Amino acid sequence: MDDRLTVKRAAAPIREQVLQNLRTEIIEGRLAPGRRLTERELTEMLGVSRTVLRESLRQLESEGLISLIPNKGPVVRALTVEEARELYRIRETLEGLGARLFAERPDPAHLALLEDAFAEVERAYRGGDPRTILLAKNAFYDAIHTGAGSNTLSKMLSTVLAQIWRWRAVGLAHPRRSAGRSSESVAKLREVVEAIKSGNGDRAEQAARTEARLAAAEVLRILDEVESKGKDALPDLQAIQA
Repeated sequence: MDDRLTVKRAAAPIREQVLQNLRTEIIEGRLAPGRRLTERELTEMLGVSRTVLRESLRQLESEGLISLIPNKGPVVRALTVEEARELYRIRETLEGLGARLFAERPDPAHLALLEDAFAEVERAYRGGDPRTILLAKNAFYDAIHTGAGSNTLSKMLSTVLAQIWRWRAVGLAHPRRSAGRSSESVAKLREVVEAIKSGNGDRAEQAARTEARLAAAEVLRILDEVESKGKDALPDLQAIQA
């Protein structure tokens, strides 16, 4: 950990800053699965009280990002393949609902944001850098969640996406990624955009669910291979976001 974690005395509540900093470090792989999080180290690094830190850690536990282990303390969770499978199914349902809600009440400003985000996804795929692609797709899905106009849905999706970040990175960076998966993903996301723009909720939901299902199938296929060969078959996930 480094000074990226330092909490600034800004308008946002200190607890929210601490929570966001720690969440980002976990999601982006700098706090790796299995890493023990010591209160003394974190309070000194963040410059906050133990009370504030513990509140943030409890929230991270509720999001499934850490485990609070008796006599050991907080540890970054390692997501199992079975948990990933379950979370991808939940993601499929939520992403479909988000696309439907957006299509049913499309706002011109939100549509413009979505089209810009999709253009960035296309550029990222042409560039071929996994980190850039992942960030562009995150922004694309954020645009859909914003357009859906549901804070509850957005929070639920954020929690799910945070937990499966590591496996999404695997799907983008693994050398055994399917040759046609990138072009397939771009095509499916284009379908989502066109369906939302046309105001067709049924088609938007179906397109979003199909893309989420295809993404899950790709990741789970790779994970099955990784599980049979051992963890050394994983790419350098931290490098994707470093």
